[in-house]
Amino acid sequence: MIESILIVDDEPPMQERLRRILGTLGHANGALRCAGNLAEGKALAGGNGEFAMALVDLGLPDGNGIELIAWLRARSESLPILVISAWSTEEMILGALRAGASGYVLKERDDMEIALSLKSVLAGGAPIDPFIARRILGLLHEPAPTPAAKEDAAELRRALSERELDILARVAGGMSNREIAETLSISKSTVDTHVQHIYRKLAVKSRTQAINAARAHGLLQ
Repeated sequence: MIESILIVDDEPPMQERLRRILGTLGHANGALRCAGNLAEGKALAGGNGEFAMALVDLGLPDGNGIELIAWLRARSESLPILVISAWSTEEMILGALRAGASGYVLKERDDMEIALSLKSVLAGGAPIDPFIARRILGLLHEPAPTPAAKEDAAELRRALSERELDILARVAGGMSNREIAETLSISKSTVDTHVQHIYRKLAVKSRTQAINAARAHGLLQ
């Protein structure tokens, strides 16, 4: 049986672009299965048949592509999963890779660059967009914390409750407040309140600032 390729992207023009690129690589149009959201992606992947590869966008209308990546990886350790997304924030990049993505390429790349990434991941490679690679290398080259910074981190860890630390880790994983609420079986308003408390304790005003501050103080693994 011919193995299919799963494409999960909510933009029809991008779906057609990927179909065209895959066509140039010899993949028949009939073997390409497209989904426009998280639920459709799970429905297609949960049916019969094997997929040779999954192409996943991160910004989906009914959830986060990171959730789909983790779900797909739990079903198959060997499935090549390539993120093709416009998202390039630190939390989304690391969240996708930690969830099990095999590679990560930005939508802004031209067709030839995306085609090379597709060929690489199908061959067992782990293609990483140059911009993404620079972001990851930047994180690795961050200076080690000083003794004073370690004391600040210990103080912050004491200030944050276990629930707040748990929610902070999920925020860093790319989950929305609604997704966190559903996962923890609590109301979204409760999660909103916890997030605001985290902002206050870290002296930040946004999710990205909270994640950066938490990483700088060693609060995230």
